[in-house]
Amino acid sequence: MGDWAAEVVDRSRAALAAVADPEKAPAMEAYMRHVAPFFGVQAGPRRAALRAVWKDLESPATSDDLGAAARALMAERERELHYAAYDLIERYLSRADEHFCERHVEALLCTVPWWDTVDGLVSHAVSPLCRRFGLADLVDRWSESGDRWLIRAALGHQRGWKEATDLERVAGLCSRHWEDPELFVAKAIGWALRDAARLDPDRVGRFLDEHPTPNPIAVRRSDRATLGATGAL
Repeated sequence: MGDWAAEVVDRSRAALAAVADPEKAPAMEAYMRHVAPFFGVQAGPRRAALRAVWKDLESPATSDDLGAAARALMAERERELHYAAYDLIERYLSRADEHFCERHVEALLCTVPWWDTVDGLVSHAVSPLCRRFGLADLVDRWSESGDRWLIRAALGHQRGWKEATDLERVAGLCSRHWEDPELFVAKAIGWALRDAARLDPDRVGRFLDEHPTPNPIAVRRSDRATLGATGAL
């Protein structure tokens, strides 16, 4: 671990330990199926505590310095430090280069993985960096990996793009995994279709017509009111 990464981890741990609430920790751990222990710090206080101790940090010198620090946070024990990994990436996203997702985010997605960290990384790293750099080959590799978390990241790689969303690309990824029985993949398809339906409900209606095999989890996670207007449901 480099000096900058070590400083980030030390400051982050001290900040979160200072605002830890042991009474809240058991419920937070149970909600996340005990994937990791918790300090008991909810999202708002976590972000505020980290902002306070990161405000006078120098920017990471390179994209790899940022990646090393995020990976060091993810290697820590408590879940809030795992969340700090994607908070850190969001803060210094301008330092991430076109290799950042392949070199670092892929490993982060697969380290103590559960939907909470995966979705945070998709929102704060995968989506903005795919929009900036394309990364189509990487997304395709994740989609074909057989790993539920990498597949979920591929399905969500255009999250928040709004009018810039490539609906045919999203439809193709959803189609590839439509019959996948994995719960978290089906949910990711549902979120992707929900977002697509807000932009073009007719296109999503056609997608559902083209895929008559039921996927109730995916449909349940999508926007029923919007999709229902197409007659596809």
